[in-house]
Amino acid sequence: MSGNEIIGKEELNNIIDIFKKSNGVLFAHGFDKRRNNIFRVPLFEKSFAKKLKSKYAIACSSGTAAGAMCLKAAGVMPGDEVITQAFTFIAAVESILSIGAIPKIIDVDNSLNMCPEKLKKTITKKTKCIMPVHMLGAPANMKEILKIAKKYNVPVVEDACESTGVKYHNKYLGTLGLSGFFSMDFGKIITAGEGGVITTNNKKQYLLLKALRDHGHENKLGVHRGIDKALIRGFNFRMTEIQAAIGIAQLKKLDYIIRKKRINKNIFLNQIKKKVKKINIRFAHDRSARGDQNDHLIIYLKNKFFALKAKKLLDKLNIGTGILPIASSWHYAGYWQHIWRESKKYKKYKKVNYWTNAWSLISCSISFPISILEKKNSILKKANLVSMVINKFI
Repeated sequence: MSGNEIIGKEELNNIIDIFKKSNGVLFAHGFDKRRNNIFRVPLFEKSFAKKLKSKYAIACSSGTAAGAMCLKAAGVMPGDEVITQAFTFIAAVESILSIGAIPKIIDVDNSLNMCPEKLKKTITKKTKCIMPVHMLGAPANMKEILKIAKKYNVPVVEDACESTGVKYHNKYLGTLGLSGFFSMDFGKIITAGEGGVITTNNKKQYLLLKALRDHGHENKLGVHRGIDKALIRGFNFRMTEIQAAIGIAQLKKLDYIIRKKRINKNIFLNQIKKKVKKINIRFAHDRSARGDQNDHLIIYLKNKFFALKAKKLLDKLNIGTGILPIASSWHYAGYWQHIWRESKKYKKYKKVNYWTNAWSLISCSISFPISILEKKNSILKKANLVSMVINKFI
């Protein structure tokens, strides 16, 4: 829970302005006179790029579309291999498959993100892209991943859909590789209901991505769309003016969201550390505590049986848990039999515990989403109840 917690008058006023100032033009292009030359999608893109200190940003219809576009712009072709990780949202793999590429799924490290050691062993001549996914706001080990990518001359496309505004060594996730992409669906850090954004510092990538989003349009300034040239074969992945208007308002709230989630997670975490009996309680490895946008607190219990019992007790106490374990079927590759049965080349992925570290961590973990608006007393009360449960099953 993040941006959707604080949708309010700012977003509403921005939508109303489309009708007051731009005569209801909802399309991102053309109708210059009717819309009084106000173009909200480009404004949102410029604001997003400035916020994340990227040269360029390209808004589109969803984070999934953004992933497919990034891979296409990076030169990935049908039959090429793209390496990504076992713990991710299913959209990462769907974006690879959608362009005819082959997903190579590797295990995670103890942060539940891409394991660099596994990456080294998986790269082949067929590898055309590496897609690390910064899950639940926690950075992957980008220092090592980028080092490996450079050695083998393979581009890195970052899936930062769950990590808008997160820093890694003073740079924003999504700006470290050739390109990075973000989601603005209703559960993300900032939201427009749906939507995606891509960042890149590479002008060639920027031009390709703009064209890919809009049927290949070159989008040359001052040229009517009817006679605009095609730069490349594209698709319709455009963002609407309504999405951009909401995104502009939400982007202004990003610093507040990050700050409040950090404060609230620390309250929750510190209280649990005080109340839990054993000192060897395990949390998901936090590679950058100051940069992490603190979307979830992940706790590893002794085994999957303890985790299931703890979840049942938490449910009775009305303590909400996050994607682990409640939505792990959409976030762990071992459950995606509907995908792996499509081709014999994915035969090995049909074994649910094929990725041993991801499986062992996910099956014994419980995650707690961090709210922006929850009050300190409520957080402390919840932490005390969670600690009581953990003490039973640690």
